[in-house]
Order: sequence, then structure tokens, then C-alpha cells
Amino acid sequence: MTNTTVAAQVPTPPDVARKPHVVEAPFGATRDDPYYWLRDDSRKDKEMLAYLDAENAYADAVMAPLKPVQDKLYEEIVARIKQDDSSVPYRERGYWYYTRFETGKDYPIHARRKGTMEGPEEILFDVNAMAEGKDYFSLADYEVSQDNRIVAWTQDDVGRRQYSIHFKNLDTGEVYPDVITGAAYYTAWADDNRTLFYVENDPDTLLTVRTKKHVLGTPASEDEIVYEEADDSFYMGISRSRDDRYICIDLGSTVSSELRCAPAADPAAFTVLAPREQDVEYDADHLGDSWVIRTNAPDADGTPATNFKLVTAPDGSTSRRDWQDLVSHRDDVFIEDFDLFDGFTAIAERSGGLERIRLLKGDGSEEYVKADEPAYSMGLDVNSEHDTPWLRYGYTSMTTPETTYELNVETGERRRLKQQPVLGYDPAKYATERLWATARDGTRIPVSVVYRKGFEKDGKAALLQYAYGSYGHSIDPAFSATAVSLLDRGMVYAIAHIRGGQEMGRKWYDDGKLLHKKNTFTDFIDVTDFLVAEGYAAPDRVAAHGGSAGGLLMGAITNMAPDKYRVILSQVPFVDVVTTMLDPSIPLTTVEYDEWGNPEQQAYYDYMLSYSPYDNLAPRAYPAMFVGTGLWDSQVQYWEPAKYVARLRDVDTGAMPVLLRTNMDAGHGGKSGRFRKYRELSEMYAFLLDQLGVESGGR
Repeated sequence: MTNTTVAAQVPTPPDVARKPHVVEAPFGATRDDPYYWLRDDSRKDKEMLAYLDAENAYADAVMAPLKPVQDKLYEEIVARIKQDDSSVPYRERGYWYYTRFETGKDYPIHARRKGTMEGPEEILFDVNAMAEGKDYFSLADYEVSQDNRIVAWTQDDVGRRQYSIHFKNLDTGEVYPDVITGAAYYTAWADDNRTLFYVENDPDTLLTVRTKKHVLGTPASEDEIVYEEADDSFYMGISRSRDDRYICIDLGSTVSSELRCAPAADPAAFTVLAPREQDVEYDADHLGDSWVIRTNAPDADGTPATNFKLVTAPDGSTSRRDWQDLVSHRDDVFIEDFDLFDGFTAIAERSGGLERIRLLKGDGSEEYVKADEPAYSMGLDVNSEHDTPWLRYGYTSMTTPETTYELNVETGERRRLKQQPVLGYDPAKYATERLWATARDGTRIPVSVVYRKGFEKDGKAALLQYAYGSYGHSIDPAFSATAVSLLDRGMVYAIAHIRGGQEMGRKWYDDGKLLHKKNTFTDFIDVTDFLVAEGYAAPDRVAAHGGSAGGLLMGAITNMAPDKYRVILSQVPFVDVVTTMLDPSIPLTTVEYDEWGNPEQQAYYDYMLSYSPYDNLAPRAYPAMFVGTGLWDSQVQYWEPAKYVARLRDVDTGAMPVLLRTNMDAGHGGKSGRFRKYRELSEMYAFLLDQLGVESGGR
């Protein structure tokens, strides 16, 4: 490894004014925040924008010598993409729906064909034309009316996830004048093909506050409120049931759920399936004459169902007293999802940190969908019709690109419908392993590792370690076409399946949130120590990567163990935990008290303060960092990473470069378009390779 990198020879980083500001907690605690002024909800403050521009200019200067490496990485990544690719079609109400891309174009074309895939193509949306002239564009979702004639779609022109709803006649191509603004992307048609139910967002907090119904041809200002949620800790969505008989309003907080459903043929009144209860979660679907419900509700004798179970309830049920067990709870199996079919139920489960699909047949017999490798990711795919023996599922591993299979549950026949094309990639040249690291409290942490064959565990390689570890969101060992560029340069790529996710069941999540949150951070550090000790990496060539809540992870490990990481890649990082969680006007605050805690209570305040990355920056030498954000991010507001970098510059005693890259026209997910995001990733990877002393040539 070289001691001097190109990016280490840089100009002086920008400075920004400190302005006294005190953040107060309701019980009297105070904290000084000299960079609080960088927050501007309007995104128009000239001094703030000038600072972000200065940071971008500094990043440009640092990265200028690495532009050839960045361009080479971009070319490699894009060269693996089959540009005229298309999705696997699925059938719904007599039409085959699919998405396709055209060579050189950034956005998809959504289309359908009637009857068979040999029928004439009907283009629903050419997103390239819709996005023309816009810095950002997202067609979030669309729903076709039950008579197949009208489509409602949701779009976002900014990246803040505040959507507008539009309508088009698919017979004539006419776009209706009806436009609904300030909405979430969830919609559902009633059976009359004129009434659309949708969810309205609060313009400031973006909380999903009420469900409304819109009748085509009437002003949106006259839309009737169907349901309004008073508890600001709940999210809201809307959907149709599997058999299309019901429209349901889905309400859920981190620890509680409620479903309100109405007949799709006459959605005049929405009835509660089971009233919400603290620490009782459920989701449900309908087929035939009953509901099937996934829930963690305890058994009648009080036995907890931490890993969830499946129960049934008859039509008209409004109480948990009617629920009957279909699949009982098990301590070693976490039930994650299910799909209902006329002759069987497909259940997505987790066991031993891996996914599997259980088939529960009508005669009571069971079997599992077979996996082809010891470490993999498997999940239910689009199963739009219930009256079929064919189950679709997705399969991937760290060496196997995403593959869609179709299994005939009656005959056992399996068909491979498609494997993600990765041009120039040969899976035989790469190897993956499933490892177990021991955390400091004795817990065994699963780790997925991939590298190019020929790699030797001699303690000399460079390593990129990734994790998320929050919200019960599991990061499974899936294929990454972009990571191949790192593997081809001799690097090792590892995913740490740390607590806070749900890879090992619900307890895995519970042990990584609220007053157990620090387990997430120490697990990650302990996995790093394990991989270095086992020879997968040199101790001075380890990089860490995370985004959003994974960016919180990056900030925490950097404060807790800065000497263990040479480079930190932190995207849209949630780093100012206490200030954000004290402010209910910020999107995602109140709905996440059950994830992080409510800092208005001193016990949670003190605990969050003890790990909040912004609050724990201190005089020490920090690793090289690449921090990315979006000006219009609605989930982690831009000022969090901006403040973090500004304060980091005040205390960092080291000489490693710290870059803040702000996308001035993007939100939480970065720039729109399938190629633009690879420009961003290539810049980050170029920084990574340079700092780790990895040869940039590749293979």
C-alpha cells in the first residue's frame, strides 16, 4: 500500500461560520449547536448554498486527479449493463405487463400486451419523454383501473417524495385534467373505475395523514376524506386485496398495526379488521371467504409470537378473538411474508440467517423451494394471479445475478424465466463464503464474503465492509454488478448481518434498537476485527460503507474505533440523532420513536446522546471520508451531513481528506436515471481505491 495518495495532496478545505445556537430538551437539558443555522427548509439561504457549493468545489478539486480512474470505473460498470433489457412480464386481467429499456436511455418504458406477448405493444409510459428537461424525475407507481381502461400514476419532479397524481385514458391516450398534489404514491381503484383512493401527505412532515377519494372529472379540492389518522407515529398506505374484493387502508407504527377494509364494489365504509394494540403487529390478505393474517399477537395462553405466525379469520371478523392458527409460531423461524393461491400458500421465512420459501398445500402437506447454494437470497416475486399452480420467486447470491424462477407446485417443474444479464461477467471466477464472527457479548454474527478466485487470506488485501442494521431491514447476500469492479482489483467485499436487521429473526431486530442500539455498532466493529484476524484484509486497508441509517452506523463506528478504518463511505447519513428526534416537524421523527426512542424522555435522550455521531465528534485523527447527500432529501435532511462535516473539520487532527458531495437536484435516493447514479458511485469508488492504495487498472 502506498503512503501518499493522489487525493491526500489537496487544497485547503472550505470553512464555514459558527453561530451560537442552543438546542433545548423539554426536561431542561441543553446542547450547543454552532452549525444549526445551516438548516433552511426552503433551500434558498444564500450563505448556506454558498457553503454547499464550496464543498462541492473542494470535492471537485480533490477528485480531479482521479478523473481517469472514475471514468474507467463508470465505463466498466455501464459495460456490464444490457442496455436494451426488459423485465419478466406478468399477467393481470388479460394483459401482460412489463418494463423495458432502450439503448443509451436513462429511464424505462412501461408497456403491456393484450392476451399474449405476441400481441401489439401498448406503451403506458415512456419515462424518458416524461423526464426530458428535468434535473430529477421519478414515476413512483401506477395503477390500472379494473376495466383496464384508465391508469393513475404518481410522479415526483424534485426528489422529496411528495408526489402528484395524474390520470390517462389508455384507449384514447387522453391525459385527464385531474391533478392531485401533495400525495404519497399509494393508490387503489374502486370497482366503478371512476373512484380512486389515495393517501395525502402533510406538506411539512410528509406524514401520511389521511386517505381521500377522488372521482374523475371533479376538482381535487372537493375530494372526500375517508379516514384521518390522529396518531403521528403511524404510517398509512392503501391497497387492494389478493382477490380484489377489498380495498384496505394499512396503518402501522414500528410496534403496532391496524387494517381498515371496505368492499371494492361498494367502498362506502371501512371496517377495522382488528383494533390496534401496543406491541401487536399484523398484515392481512383475503382469498375465498377468509382472511389470512401474519401477526406477532400472543397465543390465547399469552405465549408470545415474536417471530410471527399465520392465522385465519372469517369474513366480517372485527376482533382477534376470531383468529385461528394456520402456521404456528417457532422460535427458530421468522415469517416475513406470504402469498395466497387457490391451492396453496407460499410463505417467505428466515432461518439460520438465510431466506427460504415454504409451500403449505391445501391438503396440509408442506415442502420447501430448493436453493442451489449454501449462502443465497430468495424471495417471493410478482405473483399477480392466485388461480395458478405456478409460483414465481427470485434467487441470487453474491456470485449469482438476480434470477427469476417459476415453480409448478403441483408437478415440481421449475423454469428459469430470466437471469439478470451481466455482460462480461463469469461467475466461475468468483467465490463466496458464509462466515460467523463472534461479537464481544458472545453473539455469533453472520457475515457474507465474496472475492475473485486466486485471493489468498494472507492479511494483505483491501476490504470493503457494508451493513445497514436498522428498522429490521435485512441485507441479504445478493449479487452486486458494481462490486465486481472492486473484486477484479483484488479487493474483498463483505456484508455484516448485524443486529438491528432481521436476518436472524425478530429478536435480532429488537437487540439492535432503542436502548440496545449500540449492539449494531459494536457488531460491525467486531466483524471487522474478525475479518482482519482471519486474514481477509490488512488492518490498515479496511473501508466501511453505509447509507441513511447505515450512515449513522458509519458515524458511530468512526467515533468508536477510528483507527480500524482507513476509509469511510457515508451516503445520506443520519448523524444528528438527538436534534432531529427532538423536532417533530421533520419527516420521519414521530413515526420513529419506537425505533430510536423519544428524546423528550431523559433516559432515551442520554442514551441517544451517547452515540449520536454529530455529538460525539472529538479531537482525534479521523479516517478519510466521502460523505454524500441530496439537497432535497426528505428522509435525512441535507443539513445533517453538512453540519457533521463542518464540525468534523473543527476537531479532526489527522491529515486524511474529508469530502462532502451534495447533489443539488436530488433527494434521498440520489439522482434519477439508471446511468447517472453510476457516475456518483464511480466517484466514490475512485476515492476508495486511491485511499486504500488499490491499483486502478482492474482486469
